[in-house]
Amino acid sequence: MNNARLRIAVLISGSGSNLQAIIDGIETGEIDATIVRVISNRPGAGGLERARRHGIDTEVIDHRQFARRADYDRRLAGRLEALAADLVVLAGFMRILGDAFVERFEGQLINIHPSLLPAYRGLHTHERVIADGQRQHGCSVHYVIPELDAGPVIAQAVVPVHADDTPARLEDRVRAMEHRLYPRVVQWIAAGRVAMANRSVVFDGQTGQTPVRLETGET
Repeated sequence: MNNARLRIAVLISGSGSNLQAIIDGIETGEIDATIVRVISNRPGAGGLERARRHGIDTEVIDHRQFARRADYDRRLAGRLEALAADLVVLAGFMRILGDAFVERFEGQLINIHPSLLPAYRGLHTHERVIADGQRQHGCSVHYVIPELDAGPVIAQAVVPVHADDTPARLEDRVRAMEHRLYPRVVQWIAAGRVAMANRSVVFDGQTGQTPVRLETGET
């Protein structure tokens, strides 16, 4: 990578709290990158207004305007390539992207998932963790590959599960850790410390290490 700032496109569907954490990291100098566009598949997504308040260009590509998923994916891919995005950050983007799209951007596409992957792929992770009596939960930042929530994990943040937790309380604590973890990983990528090769994470030149873990310090 040259000395140019990393060009990021952020894909959202909702309020954009992880987007805000990344914006804050850029504005404080924690992240050496530029958000070139925030794209939402939902016109009313709150994250669009967050981006506008910080002078970031936004765009809506409404999935309801496309008869087929593949057509939507092609339009989105074309926009990302026109923007010359170096990294595509999924931040609460509630669309499953097709294999062709993911393969087109493989190694440039990251996501944050609310579990300690590979455990609890898919939805309703907080409810499932509590129902199973788990003592730890958290979130994972991973590269995206065609298999859902199965890409190589870069880093994780861990929170304890309390005996009186509800899904909502647990979700709040996990989300707070997401806001710490995601900007950190984005900066690692911006600094050239993290990449993906042969579907393994390369961290500081070392391949296949155990994901970095960030602890809350809670008991």
